[in-house]
Amino acid sequence: MSIQHTVSALFDRFSQLRVLVVGDVMIDSYLWGKSSRLSPEAPVPIVNRTKIEQRLGGAANVALNIQSLGATPLLCSVVGDDADGATLLRLLQEQGQTQEGIVLSPDRPTTVKQRIISGGQQLLRIDSEVETDLNAVERQALIQKFQDLLPEAHVVIFEDYDKGVLSTEVIQELLTLSAQAGVPTVVDPKKKNFLSYKGSTLFKPNLKELKEGLKVDFADANLAAFEQAVNTLQEQMALENVLVTLSERGVFCQSSAKEKIYLDAHIRTISDVSGAGDTVVSIAALSLAAGLPLAALAELANLGGGLVCEHVGVVPINKEQLRQEAQASKVLQKELVSFAMKA
Repeated sequence: MSIQHTVSALFDRFSQLRVLVVGDVMIDSYLWGKSSRLSPEAPVPIVNRTKIEQRLGGAANVALNIQSLGATPLLCSVVGDDADGATLLRLLQEQGQTQEGIVLSPDRPTTVKQRIISGGQQLLRIDSEVETDLNAVERQALIQKFQDLLPEAHVVIFEDYDKGVLSTEVIQELLTLSAQAGVPTVVDPKKKNFLSYKGSTLFKPNLKELKEGLKVDFADANLAAFEQAVNTLQEQMALENVLVTLSERGVFCQSSAKEKIYLDAHIRTISDVSGAGDTVVSIAALSLAAGLPLAALAELANLGGGLVCEHVGVVPINKEQLRQEAQASKVLQKELVSFAMKA
């Protein structure tokens, strides 16, 4: 079977999958403009606004990536019962996504990150948010929504941005429910709850998050220290698989059998790294649910994360671009043989 047919079979498999995404959602707002002079009031650029754009961000951008890959996202989160929350629900509706897993709360605002951009460069970001944990009512409502959606899911993604939706208590409850249902779990962690995801199927930090989460420091090029940190993480948290993104140095993955795989980054014209982690975790989760070997999962995620960095702002992956690059990947040509045989 050719690589083209094998990749097509994989993407066809993606279209049959449903992914439960739980975590912090937000609106990514962009004010685009032109700047040619400094303000007389302060040493800052004056931006003449040309366009304002609002996009789904955080866990909602993960859901967009899942949808772009042909699968069905089931988004579960808590947002404010406010004007920005109404905007977020409208954006979900415009994308044809279900709002069934969204809890509206009168006690916390919807997170908004507004970026001011001129000449393709971000000049300023303004965040409107709180980072407090959910209260008891919000927490119970979220868990109930998760329970209602879990029977439909083939895999669960925990998308943690440290904005309070995912606390240690909530994480442990949702991991337990997922394990009882036999649904694999994929984690995109942040610093606060880094060590709370014990027993997850696939844990995906970047190098900075790995260091912060374990409170260790070493030179990025020190592979011995890096691998020791991954071993410590895997043993301390009983993780089945670890996937670490290494920015311009590619990705590293390790299974519970301590199989170590380094994959180089692909040459790109980088415009913006925002949202790359969302794409990586989305592809990794679908690949896991589809039964791909770990190296193939990592390479496909590596390709996708690089592709979205070629665009300004947070954007979901382009499925056809990813398909074309997957068909040209020597790693996938080798690793997809076993998938093709199973298919």
